Amino acid sequence: MGDSSGDFIGGLRAARLLAIIRGSNADDAVATGLALIDEGVRYIEVSLTTPDALRVISALAADGRAHIGAGTVLTEGDVTESVAAGASFLLTPALAESVPFAVARGVPIIAGVFTPSEALAAMRQGATAVKLFPAAQGGPGYLKALREPFPQIPFLPVGGVDAAAAEQYLAVGAFAVGVGGPLIGDAASGGDLDALRARARDFVSRIAS
Repeated sequence: MGDSSGDFIGGLRAARLLAIIRGSNADDAVATGLALIDEGVRYIEVSLTTPDALRVISALAADGRAHIGAGTVLTEGDVTESVAAGASFLLTPALAESVPFAVARGVPIIAGVFTPSEALAAMRQGATAVKLFPAAQGGPGYLKALREPFPQIPFLPVGGVDAAAAEQYLAVGAFAVGVGGPLIGDAASGGDLDALRARARDFVSRIAS
C-alpha cells in the first residue's frame, strides 16, 4: 500500500496504533505480523535489526491488508532497500542521513527525536512526523510539555509504551502510539501467537476508544 505523507499521517492518526516487530527469526516475525493483521492492526513496522528483515517486509506487504514500514532506517541504502522490499513508510531512532534522503524521494518518514531542538530539526528536514524515543524516559508528562510549544508537530511516542501508557499519551496529544515489546512480547522470536493475539485485541479495543 503506497501513501503520500498526508494520507499516511491521516491513516495512522485514525488507526492510532503502530505495532513494532523486532525479533530474532524471520519466519516468526512474518507469523507475528500476520497474526497482528488478523486482529485488526493496520500499521506495522519491521525493524531492520530483525534477521532477514527485508524478506519479512516483503511477505507482510504482499498480504495486502496492512501498511508495512521499515524501522531502524539509518542510511540511504536502508531507505532504498526497504522501499524496494515493499515498505510504504520508514522510521528512524535518530536524526540520520536517511531522513532527508527519504524526504527527497517522497517516502513518508518518522524521525526519532527526544529533545525540542531535535523535534524542530526533524520537521525542518521534512520529516512526516517525529518519533519521541525513548518515550518512557519522560512519560506522558514530557510529551505534554513538548506539545505546548509545538502543537503542529505530530508526535509518535515509542519505547516502553504499554496499554495504559498508550491511552495516556493519546490523551495528551500523541497522534498515534508505537508499541513494541508490550504488544509483541516474544512472538517474533518463537513465542506464543495466541497470547500475542489476545494482547493485540486488548490494544486495538482500548486504543480505538
